[in-house]
Amino acid sequence: MRGVSGTNGTNGTSEVQERLRRWRLVLGGGGADGTGCELRGQDAAMDGALSALYGSRRPDGPGGPGSRAAGLGASAPSVARWLGDIRTYFPTSVVQVMQRDAIERLGLSALLLEPEMLEAVEADVHLVGTLLSLNKVMPETTKETARAVVRKVVQRLEAQLSTRTRATLGGALDRSARVSRPRHRDIDWDRTVRANLKNYLPEHRTVVPERLIGHGRAAQSVKKDVVLCVDQSGSMAASVVYASVFGAVLASMRAIATRLVVFDTAVVDLTDELDDPVDVLFGTQLGGGTDINRALAYCQSQITRPADTVVVLISDLYEGGIRDEMLKRVAAMKAAGVQFVTLLALSDEGAPAYDRDHAAALAALGAPAFACTPDLFPEVMAAAIEKRPLPIPDMTEQR
Repeated sequence: MRGVSGTNGTNGTSEVQERLRRWRLVLGGGGADGTGCELRGQDAAMDGALSALYGSRRPDGPGGPGSRAAGLGASAPSVARWLGDIRTYFPTSVVQVMQRDAIERLGLSALLLEPEMLEAVEADVHLVGTLLSLNKVMPETTKETARAVVRKVVQRLEAQLSTRTRATLGGALDRSARVSRPRHRDIDWDRTVRANLKNYLPEHRTVVPERLIGHGRAAQSVKKDVVLCVDQSGSMAASVVYASVFGAVLASMRAIATRLVVFDTAVVDLTDELDDPVDVLFGTQLGGGTDINRALAYCQSQITRPADTVVVLISDLYEGGIRDEMLKRVAAMKAAGVQFVTLLALSDEGAPAYDRDHAAALAALGAPAFACTPDLFPEVMAAAIEKRPLPIPDMTEQR
């Protein structure tokens, strides 16, 4: 029994030590942490990386019992070394969180303008948003590096999203284009037989096809017009990135005529850039005010086939323009047959802050507003193309 007890005691001691080690990394050391745990080797290096970001000086001064860190300093080389350290010690998901915290807590936006810093950073959607917001002040020596970082993220997103998007929308276009009087070569025989099984004649062992169901020739002509109208205010950065990628994917489908419009208080049509989403992104101007009414007026002016048009407004609905006119435009488009979709965000972050009064007003017009993840976007578009109810997620689950 003593042997068993001794083993349990050893395991118990190890568990306590591991728990103290973890608390020491969380609390940052000093006389007040109460752990009495000393870190060595990689643990000490991890603690240094955490301290550089999350530490703070206390009144007892540098090196005193209450101090944790001196920060990252103001030079790009020191930040680049720190970026390399955190990628060594932490998984990518944690690295991206720490990078965002560093930009916000330590004011490192200016350092992102330096090429050596950009080459060291772990690229993600949020970093792309930051780079785009700095685009106008970025020195020429940095722009090519920035474009390379943005392109790497865009190519990764396209690889993740394009196949499923094309497959989902291709099926939706095919179903929406079916006709009841098809030519012989366009008959969908499987669906025709199923639709006419009630007309089976046993004595002739055949089905009499009273109703023919045919495929539309979606691959050979434009069947749907899609207008992506994207709010480029600063809070919508991730949505702008995803909308640009999806815009490029949709534009690559011959059966869809895609238009991409971005806006703040001005409206910019980036449709001609859709063959390269990186060019689209660098054509945006993150920040500024918001005039949804003005943007929708432009989109409305571009609609020539309302019954075959889907308009997707991506905005947090904080309107700086004329609210009543905005709502009248949405009502007019819907009355003309346009499928109108309102996305409060197109990102992985869940439900954002948004103008609830405007969202409720749009819902009353039959255009419910909801946040949409990139994974759900193809399903939303397929439903809009087929004119069936949208797969609206539970907003409470997104918070």
